[in-house]
Amino acid sequence: MRLIIEPLAQLTMAHQQALSCQLQACVAQGASLGFYHPLCDADATDYWTQVNTELTEKKRLLLGAYINQQLVASVQLVPCQKQNGRHRGEVEKLLVHPDYQRQGIAQTLMQHLEVYASQLGIKLLVLDTQSGDKSELFYQAVGFTKSGEIPHFVSDQQGVLYATSYYFKLASPG
Repeated sequence: MRLIIEPLAQLTMAHQQALSCQLQACVAQGASLGFYHPLCDADATDYWTQVNTELTEKKRLLLGAYINQQLVASVQLVPCQKQNGRHRGEVEKLLVHPDYQRQGIAQTLMQHLEVYASQLGIKLLVLDTQSGDKSELFYQAVGFTKSGEIPHFVSDQQGVLYATSYYFKLASPG
């Protein structure tokens, strides 16, 4: 397996289709990514259209992971736009298509994201994930520290409320 990670500065129609497929497959698996299952094509397309706007405005970084020229995973970094917060960025939507999970792709994406963050002068990464989700173990394994939980933060389709956990990671010195 040859994995290639590269930033996507602008999304083509093919990118949007592959990213929508990733997002829909992850949501179908139960990932709490801001959407309910089933995630319809129109809502997925609308989401990636919004992301594309922020990419072209340089308000967001999107890294794509490719295997055999197929986009199989992605992660986003949103640098803080506030004057006193330009040293931090939020990690969003780490997606690995279920067919490619458990192969180290997410870890590699996060390593690359940290390099790009450092190049942008970002010294603090933050993220949130649904409490109790398998992603918590992953983020802890790649060096993020849990800072707390907020109860009743997200809901499922039946209206059941769940907490979210907040994590942070400080950039390695030098």
